[in-house]
Amino acid sequence: MEKDSRIYVAGHGGLVGSAVMAALKEQGYSDVIGRSRAELNLLNQAAVHRFFEEQQIDYCIVAAAKVGGILYNLSNQADFLYENLVIETNVIHAAAEHGVKKLLLLGSSCIYPKMAPQPIKEDYLMTGPLEPTNEGYAIAKIAGLKLCEKYWEQYGKRFTSVMPTNLYGPGDNFHPDHSHVIPGMMRRFHEAKLSGKPDVTIWGTGSPRREFLFIEDLAEAIIVLMDKYEEPTTINVGTGIDCSILDLAELMKKTVGFEGEIKTDPSKPDGTPRKVLDVSRIKALGWKPNHSLEQGLKRTYEWALKNGSLD
Repeated sequence: MEKDSRIYVAGHGGLVGSAVMAALKEQGYSDVIGRSRAELNLLNQAAVHRFFEEQQIDYCIVAAAKVGGILYNLSNQADFLYENLVIETNVIHAAAEHGVKKLLLLGSSCIYPKMAPQPIKEDYLMTGPLEPTNEGYAIAKIAGLKLCEKYWEQYGKRFTSVMPTNLYGPGDNFHPDHSHVIPGMMRRFHEAKLSGKPDVTIWGTGSPRREFLFIEDLAEAIIVLMDKYEEPTTINVGTGIDCSILDLAELMKKTVGFEGEIKTDPSKPDGTPRKVLDVSRIKALGWKPNHSLEQGLKRTYEWALKNGSLD
């Protein structure tokens, strides 16, 4: 990308999109644009095509998506499948029709098979059954990744995708019911500290292992991929290091300053037993994460307190 290229970040107000916008501007890209849902409804095909025709976009990063934690995903599978399918097809098709030079679609590591061998390589996609709790979201995202791949193969469009691991950081959603594991857990520990509760209960057994990536590290990776990655197939982005949910809870307890006990609730779903990515391909491009989990949690908690996200 050139510094004066017109770059559209779809979903610029979300966790990923806001971090990408900030990173692009920090690196000197002068014509980076976004549109709120009120300004551009990505579910409206005609509006999306009109936007791409009028704005003459050079590069597009698609971070717009309907997302949520296990419970919200499980309870709204039709909405997750429909909205993500429509967003992806509208944006990808419009980008192809209106001369976008390169497009990068954000996938998610949760769309790999539930029992994929570990660490997960990119070619494990679609080799086994999905995790049932987020099947709707996963099917939609797989369709988007494949749509990018097929546009590259059939039309020579430089449309590709990135498969990030579990993300967290400033700008995250701390909703008590709709958030992912780190912001949701951070809220519970914070509220328990303020109220003087003797314990905090986490979902499941605490044994599943997860990998977490600080959002600013992903934003840097996306810029590297827009500059250096020239393949139609998706590429993993993560730390390559995982921890158990119980270990995460212990680290969260330390970060927040909660002094009570941690309990587990085995009656709640664990989800996929383990999920850690093979990140050898992106490391070969010269990228590596800059934040440890402890550093990232500290910065996230400081941001959440400052911005009232835990009130």
